[in-house]
Amino acid sequence: MNVSADPGDRYVVGVDYGTLSGRALVVRVADGAELGTAVHEYRHGVMDTVLAVDGGALPADWALQDPEDYRQVLRRAVPAALAASGVDPARVVGIGIDFTACTVLPTLADGTPLCEVPELRTRPHAWVKLWKHHAAQPHADRINALAHERGEPWIGRYGGKISAEWQYAKGLQLLEEDPEVYRRADRWIEAADWIVWQLCGVETRNVCTAGYKGIHQDGRYPSREYLAALHPDFVDFVVKLDGPLLPLGARAGGLTAEAAAWTGLPEGIAVAVGNVDAHVTAAAAQALEPGRLVAIMGTSTCHVVNGAELAEVAGMCGVVDGGISAGSWGYEAGQSGVGDIFGWFVKHAAPAGYDSHEALTAAAAAQPVGAHGLVALDWWNGNRSLLVNHDLSGVVVGLTLATRPPDVYRALLESTAFGTRMIIEAFDAAGVPVHELVIAGGLTTNTLLMQIYADVTQRPLGVIGSTQGPALGSAIHAAVAAGAYPDVPAASAVMGRVERDVYRPDPRRARAYDALYAEYRRLHDHFGRGAEDMLLRLRAIRNAARRAADTLPAEAAEVSLEVVA
Repeated sequence: MNVSADPGDRYVVGVDYGTLSGRALVVRVADGAELGTAVHEYRHGVMDTVLAVDGGALPADWALQDPEDYRQVLRRAVPAALAASGVDPARVVGIGIDFTACTVLPTLADGTPLCEVPELRTRPHAWVKLWKHHAAQPHADRINALAHERGEPWIGRYGGKISAEWQYAKGLQLLEEDPEVYRRADRWIEAADWIVWQLCGVETRNVCTAGYKGIHQDGRYPSREYLAALHPDFVDFVVKLDGPLLPLGARAGGLTAEAAAWTGLPEGIAVAVGNVDAHVTAAAAQALEPGRLVAIMGTSTCHVVNGAELAEVAGMCGVVDGGISAGSWGYEAGQSGVGDIFGWFVKHAAPAGYDSHEALTAAAAAQPVGAHGLVALDWWNGNRSLLVNHDLSGVVVGLTLATRPPDVYRALLESTAFGTRMIIEAFDAAGVPVHELVIAGGLTTNTLLMQIYADVTQRPLGVIGSTQGPALGSAIHAAVAAGAYPDVPAASAVMGRVERDVYRPDPRRARAYDALYAEYRRLHDHFGRGAEDMLLRLRAIRNAARRAADTLPAEAAEVSLEVVA
């Protein structure tokens, strides 16, 4: 449907910062109509093998980004989206952004990223740590062990485990591996809050990332005594997090003259408080009511749902008062690899003739449930929920000489659905009901995958009525920040969109999946909850081999690996 701009209407811009690119979307305030969009790919993408500035090798499980790539989204994507929309920039009243999380960076007191300080350019710890930087798993393990040992009251709010992806694990890694960069960091700030700082010139923190990623509960951060027990020099960590904490949909400030020049937007318009890409999508999907779980499916999946009551759910990412919308307890869980797993198989494991998602999906769709004889664990990028362990890795069981590429591909699709079912069952068991799923993200176009999720979870699936869910959600929050609506639910009701019950579970397939799911759970508990730590040992051997290869001649590296093994 073609939507044209009306010179008398007001508009807002939503900017969605993803893993590899940023997208800008121009939206009409009156009805949520999407008029123009543009994407800017990050020049440096994800630095996970070498540091772009000098080519220096990065250790295993690192994932860094360049904050200048984020600024370029404002300079490139926003003006391009405006041009595509035909909207007069003078009619734009607000801008909102969302970000992957926990994506975090160290800065000076004025917001300058430490990677832009000349003498720190070649220090990897001075750069942005992307959400999937998983090298801080040992630090997360210590954070969790000490919290349980001391009986810290906040640990239950995070399902009993703080993730290696979150602020504290990455911050402790920074302190212990590069104390100078840690000392130079006046601020340790989520990229969502940092880009808002760039837009309005005012440092703010949003309640969403502060709660889920920054252990801010009941009005406070972890105590100095706890932090000192982790490491004497970690006692000041919360000082680096300190900043005005604002609710979602609030006005962080007005667009600065510099940011107006970048974006082509009017100086002084409302800049909304930052948000997380998954959480902001709930408003776009009109899914703020308790019991309606939104699964934002892309490279990874984040599951968010509002609840009327506070509950502690084992293995989830967190529960935060107002973390999704004011007046409800917002719950988050997630899977660290989903689309990335499917993409890995197509790129690295599928032979000619099956080297596309379309070809594999068509062949896999022709199979009855269970015909491949396989079950897989969806841990190619570790496990975010419910095990909260990023040293875990993927498993496929049942391979034979008769196994073909579509068999494995379907098993991988199903494994992610099984992981989502485990999350839903954990919510239900803790008294947080999930009645319906709403799916957002690029994977909604795979109808086989969507039907598998409906059959496996045995719940109806709705699909967000926008291909730009996070950007639309950010635009909705921008409209609230600009004063166009009294609150986020009111704006969501008008500007959001969803198609409900697009996929319904088939009883016959659902019964067949019950049998496969039982095998998934056995495999999940064997490698993730039992005494078998083979996956962790394999990870340790791999990391040791890589370290040896980076520092030793080939012959010596082989000897070193033999010693480790």
